[in-house]
Amino acid sequence: MLVIQNISELVVVPPGPVSGRAMRKVDRIRSAAVLIDSDRIAWFGPQTGLNAPSGCEIIDARGGCVLPGLIDCHTHTVFAGTREGEFVQRTEGKSYAEIAQAGGGIRVTVEAVRRASLDELVETTLPRLARMLRNGVTTVEVKSGYGLTVDDEIKMLEAVRRLRSLQPIELAATYLVAHTTPREFNGRSDDYLDLVFDDKVLARLRDEQLAEFCDVFCETTAFTVEQARRVLTAAKRFGLRPKVHADQITQMGASTLAGELGAISADHLEKINDAGIAAMKRAGSVAVMLPGCSWFLGIEQAPARRLIDADLPVAVATDYNPGSSMVESLPLVMSIACTQMRMTPIEAVVAATANAATVVNRQDRLGGIRVGMQADLVVLDVPTVERWLYEPGRNCVYTVVKAGRAVVDRDS
Repeated sequence: MLVIQNISELVVVPPGPVSGRAMRKVDRIRSAAVLIDSDRIAWFGPQTGLNAPSGCEIIDARGGCVLPGLIDCHTHTVFAGTREGEFVQRTEGKSYAEIAQAGGGIRVTVEAVRRASLDELVETTLPRLARMLRNGVTTVEVKSGYGLTVDDEIKMLEAVRRLRSLQPIELAATYLVAHTTPREFNGRSDDYLDLVFDDKVLARLRDEQLAEFCDVFCETTAFTVEQARRVLTAAKRFGLRPKVHADQITQMGASTLAGELGAISADHLEKINDAGIAAMKRAGSVAVMLPGCSWFLGIEQAPARRLIDADLPVAVATDYNPGSSMVESLPLVMSIACTQMRMTPIEAVVAATANAATVVNRQDRLGGIRVGMQADLVVLDVPTVERWLYEPGRNCVYTVVKAGRAVVDRDS
């Protein structure tokens, strides 16, 4: 058994989804302790009530705060190559859409991923995940979408599968082949979608358990609402739960489509409207905010306060990718959510734990602190989450526990 003791504040996040206005109502236990049996939380409460068996392994929190392990529920962590040239172009005034229309953007990364072997994709991704782990992230969603052929998309998903056994972070895979139309299908996007959403392809994803979710980039530079509806409906028939890159640059009705299809989430939402909010609320879809992306691109942030006030469950993720959010640090993104979206620190914590767990369909065992839930916990070297997100330039993570085992210890 394992005991975490001398906790200044235990942030008792409830299991997700936690709807908007409830995101501020999180219990906190001062001078707390947690007892872990195998990979599960067996007890938690004031340290004066701790009755631990002799011989327990002990983690001394040293007056630090403890919260659930962070979940980065929207990333593109498996990729090859870099795009710093586009970063410079944006500093010179070009927009993300202009760069994409001129032949840059996603397609540049596609060429690099196609050239990379499976081994190379795994090798380049491992250090990224290691850095994310040191920032307190214990679960990560990873999308394909940089191969844009059946074989190269499968290669990316196989990289995710291999990475599960090579490091501690739990990985959830998403089939994002509808990311953009590849060059060889210019002007024939429907033909491309027919190929990559063929029943045999979707059956392989299901039978080999290569993906749990299907995502689509619904945007003027990518796919229409009707195309998105068609491919997500096809994917649902093979057990892939739908997600939508929605309302990022233009308002096309993508978030309304997410609600219509019962999508597990709609992500980005910088341009969401009242119809989209209503549709998502009816469906129970989670609104995933990506403040690091807007910050990186220098564009308007999504209206987090409006979505929280509408009582939608809101999640926060990095959108880590080589083009529009080269940001690995979820704590930094949570701090940006506070300073630029006016989310409170405790709302940001719920957004990156319980609600993020809902986005990856793991809310029954991850993202909260309850007896019987998996012991994924982060020990900070500061006494409160407010102090943590107030210091975005410093890694405040002291210890990370994944499934009952310490996988990061800053002293070792």
